[in-house]
Amino acid sequence: MAFIVITMANTKALLSLSFCFFLLLQGTSAISRSRSRSQDESYRQQNQCQIDRIEAREPDTRVEAEAGLIESWNPNHNQFQCAGVAVVRYTIQQNGLHLPSYTNTPQLVYIVKGRGILGVTFPGCPETFEESQRGQGQGQSQGSQPDRHQKLRHVREGDIVAIPAGVAYWSYNNGDQQLVFVSLLDTSNVNNQLDDNPRRFYLAGNPEDEFEQLRREGGRGARFDERIRERSEGRHSSENYRNIFKGFNSRYLEEAFNVDSETVKRLQGQNDDRNSIIRVKGTLDLVSPLRSSQEHQREERYEDERQREIEQERRRMSRGGRYEANGLEETFCSMRLRENIGDPSRADVFTPQAGRISTVNSYNLPILRFLQLSAERGVLYKNAIYTPHWNVNAHSVMYVLRGRARVQVVNHMGQKCFDGEVRQGQIVTVPQNHAVVKQASSDGFEWVSFKTNDNAWVSPLAGRTSVIRALPEAVLANAFQISRDQARNLKYNREETVLLTSSTSSRREDRASTM
Repeated sequence: MAFIVITMANTKALLSLSFCFFLLLQGTSAISRSRSRSQDESYRQQNQCQIDRIEAREPDTRVEAEAGLIESWNPNHNQFQCAGVAVVRYTIQQNGLHLPSYTNTPQLVYIVKGRGILGVTFPGCPETFEESQRGQGQGQSQGSQPDRHQKLRHVREGDIVAIPAGVAYWSYNNGDQQLVFVSLLDTSNVNNQLDDNPRRFYLAGNPEDEFEQLRREGGRGARFDERIRERSEGRHSSENYRNIFKGFNSRYLEEAFNVDSETVKRLQGQNDDRNSIIRVKGTLDLVSPLRSSQEHQREERYEDERQREIEQERRRMSRGGRYEANGLEETFCSMRLRENIGDPSRADVFTPQAGRISTVNSYNLPILRFLQLSAERGVLYKNAIYTPHWNVNAHSVMYVLRGRARVQVVNHMGQKCFDGEVRQGQIVTVPQNHAVVKQASSDGFEWVSFKTNDNAWVSPLAGRTSVIRALPEAVLANAFQISRDQARNLKYNREETVLLTSSTSSRREDRASTM
């Protein structure tokens, strides 16, 4: 009997502990979903998002390296301050290696061009890639330890990659062309406990932080322009930039790694001026499963099918727009970090005459639930229109991949914050709830938008799923002082969802064909 009483007591205690742990998880989730920008009273007082002029911006700074180029946009500009983000573009030449580093913010990376290898190192996770014990004759002395490291991820054009704050990663171009990717750093994320300045911590080499000069002087006005000129002319001291090992006493490093002083000098980047993207001598010898081209194609097809199944399962498990995760769908060390949204067959919205849109969010890439980020990849055909809409719960940072488009952004007062043409390589920020419309030029238009919510919503103003379509005819007639027939036309003249063909251009083409 006593044994039963003890067991019941232990059971009650366990249940109580489990319930407390559940409440703790729910509280943590709620905190992570409440972005720090909404909690910072001083930030609100600055009215950073009360901007009346948005610009299509190109990179402000360039950092040239031995095997590549790093270009960054000034994060102190109003529209980036409003969204609480920073943006960097990396160009890595063939056989180039971007040295291992980590940042104080979560990152969402889009592969614009090429293919390569990404190594992400999670602390405490096992080394699951192991070198064969039998291949000791090649680059390995008899009796030496075979190489082991964490999982490598092959990335290609169209991939979105999620990288948590403080997690070290590196990238290598093993393709036959340049590897180009754009990275959004979410400085306002709750996982950034420092400040709103983006910071990159390098583990190797003698790198130059692309945001260092902006942190020192605020990055505004004439001083910022002068720094750009100095950097372009090479007038900066390499002594100002080192990896994190440089700050440690060499004796401590010798003890910590159990190595000699010469190795520590190399570790600290002494006499190394190659910057942050270096050229690998020969090829990078990595432990990786061998794959034929057929296996690679089969793997990609299997992954696409698997992701569709995962998305269907996520939606089946969701209730009221919330994903009910059980915490066991992925382990921390093997979680998926990559989703391809560039493949046309992956499109979530497709209109044959207008274009397609693909999205990635926490439903099809669960790690985004912790990063509080998502993305949209869009393609507009010739003269097609992305219906006027607003982002319900997120800022949107749009990077132009190809082509040109006319874009208009309207604020809560009905005033245009932006009205102009955007082209390849430019960035436009659309603040939350600001209405926006895009129309492609005759060259078409492609873009990727990073959004500051893991499940960003779009509310269309025109089309089959729009706000106007959902309103009663009588409400429309009275609101706009139009007849019931006009209200009916306003509701039902568009049967597409969000991607619309241009009726004006269609009429022009029809007239041209009859002449």
